[in-house]
Amino acid sequence: MARPSAPLTQQSLAEVLDQVADRTPGPGGGAVAALAVALAAALVEMTSRYDDSILAQARGARANALRARMLEIADVERSVYEPVLEAQAMDPDHPQREYRLASALAAASAPALATAGAGAQVAGLAAESATQGNPALIGDAVTAAELADGATRAAAHLVRMNLSESPGDPRRTEVTGLVGAASEALEEAFAAAAEPEGSAPA
Repeated sequence: MARPSAPLTQQSLAEVLDQVADRTPGPGGGAVAALAVALAAALVEMTSRYDDSILAQARGARANALRARMLEIADVERSVYEPVLEAQAMDPDHPQREYRLASALAAASAPALATAGAGAQVAGLAAESATQGNPALIGDAVTAAELADGATRAAAHLVRMNLSESPGDPRRTEVTGLVGAASEALEEAFAAAAEPEGSAPA
């Protein structure tokens, strides 16, 4: 199946899923992680619409911006790995092969790093929705936190894989911090969901 040239936002969900399932270099894990963050952000937006507070409105606006950014990143991810494959296909003895491969892998890390950063932010927003938002929608907030946490971990793994030959690259440390932030936000959301109904925070 030829990959459609139209942006993912202009295709149906079924078409996007068909592309993910197809035997092509992209969209793959990076694009899926970005889309998962976008879905989580949309859930945060939804929960904010059932809360009239200024904080909720700000939370929804931030989630909306992150959702738009992740849709852009998902499109970038469709072709970001092609230079890596081209470099890998070069003759092993080619004098430029290792340089081109390292450069391509470093470039491929950029959108995944953006996804991890957005995922950690969305997880934090979801935790706020769980702890401060409409309690009737806490399940949606926790779902958003779980999606964002999982996508952050997935994107961070891609960054580490791409930079496996560059152990001193600061981006490896950065994604570790982002994974930790997303995990903490998820635990906060879980804790809010576990509180007995009607209980008030101390």
